[in-house]
Amino acid sequence: MPFYVSPEQAMRDKADYARKGIARGRSCVALQYAGGILMVAPNPSSALHKISEIYDRIAFAAVGRYNEYENLRKAGVTYADITGYQFDRHDVTARGIANWYAQTLGTIFTESNKPFEVEIVVAEVGITPGDDQIYRITFDGSVTDEPGFVAFGGQADQVSAALKEHYSDGMSLSEAFAAALAALAAPGNGERTEFAASQLEVAILERARDHRTFRRIRAARLEELLQESRPAPAVEPPADDAGSSGSAGSAPVGSGAAPSGTSDPSSPSGPSSPASPSAPSGPADSGPPTGPAPGSSDRGSGLGGTPPL
Repeated sequence: MPFYVSPEQAMRDKADYARKGIARGRSCVALQYAGGILMVAPNPSSALHKISEIYDRIAFAAVGRYNEYENLRKAGVTYADITGYQFDRHDVTARGIANWYAQTLGTIFTESNKPFEVEIVVAEVGITPGDDQIYRITFDGSVTDEPGFVAFGGQADQVSAALKEHYSDGMSLSEAFAAALAALAAPGNGERTEFAASQLEVAILERARDHRTFRRIRAARLEELLQESRPAPAVEPPADDAGSSGSAGSAPVGSGAAPSGTSDPSSPSGPSSPASPSAPSGPADSGPPTGPAPGSSDRGSGLGGTPPL
């Protein structure tokens, strides 16, 4: 006879197994900005996508085992297409798809020996920011409505705390992208490194687009966002300021201090008179008797008393 295991213990073991599998990956984030919803996921693979489109204004993002959440993505696309065909395209909503995912994952978690090691986010962009919807579905079928932003998978608690510090309403796309990178590089979510464009998967639901709003950000545009998100380099002080600060002991021009090599006018000997043989004769000495005194300054007649040309 098989060993008896209580239902509580069996559910607890399944939950621990699923959490450990999900925590081995890297976290992903989804957040609102002024023009729609931004999704960012660390993903070095160009063939296996974590972020995809489900319907006109609805996107899908997941972490965990790729084969499991890819099957869920395809099933969600089929569900959305059938619902839109049987009823109306406006009847396909993120809330309906999230509830369908919750039922599917809840059934798998309860009846299967091995639960799915996945966490899913379903986001829908509305006509106005107040109509945006972001839902998080966990491995056991629980659904939570996340206003503004959500971090899921990996060390989601640390990433969510860091994202909360950087997030604000009405951010631009570059500001939202910088906040997402700062949260993904938070301590506890793997090694803190600088992300390259080839290591990120980025997509948006753009509110201004008609019909299908999903768009991936790649290549040149992603490089621009990375450059805008990096802090600007510190500006070094000019060399003139450094030179002037180093010669603080020298007297500035026009301060009245006696230059080096001249006598102090206040000393008893005083400066040499113009008639003294030792005094050098300057251009001002050859002026008319009515001109300015030697060594004096006349602002109206040029520099150093020399008549203007």
